[in-house]
Amino acid sequence: MKSVEKHNKILVSATKVFAKKGFFNARISDIAKEAKVADGTIYLYFNNKFDILISVLEEEIGKIIEQIQKAIKKETDPHKMLTIFVHKHLAAMKQNKNLAEVIHIELRQSDKLVKEYRNKTFKQYIDLISEIIRLGQEQHIYRKEIMPGIAKRAFFGALDEVSRVWTETSTSSYSLEETTEQVLSLFLFGMIERRD
Repeated sequence: MKSVEKHNKILVSATKVFAKKGFFNARISDIAKEAKVADGTIYLYFNNKFDILISVLEEEIGKIIEQIQKAIKKETDPHKMLTIFVHKHLAAMKQNKNLAEVIHIELRQSDKLVKEYRNKTFKQYIDLISEIIRLGQEQHIYRKEIMPGIAKRAFFGALDEVSRVWTETSTSSYSLEETTEQVLSLFLFGMIERRD
């Protein structure tokens, strides 16, 4: 009988294996070994390796979307909303370094299934950024000439790369709060020193 617990165990194991070996080098048998289940058990829950990858991305990013949407619903200040987005995203990546690695590498695949995922569910995730930017423009906080579609990609690209500070070394000296503040400061105020 299928169980939610086993389903989750397989996804956690797959995330670890994909992060370590890369999606294309990972085998179903590697995932089964990591999850401590028989190879055939994997196929009771997933059709193939791509199905596992999409499930990892869909379910984990789905959780982050839910957390962010719930938190920003209570806010009207775009700065606070962006702070929530950055903090929640980076906290999730710091907590699950394997997921950070998988997102960083595997979302760049050209496979049809991954492209479809990027165009649907993942788009919903980064669209949260453009919605916040549009709100800031309506409130005359963010510049009108900023294109939300480009800004959301630049913003997420920065977050994606920055989240690797915790995957590349186990002893990163950057705190979550410090990293959040640095990303926001760069995007909201740039690098040019202000002269009043």
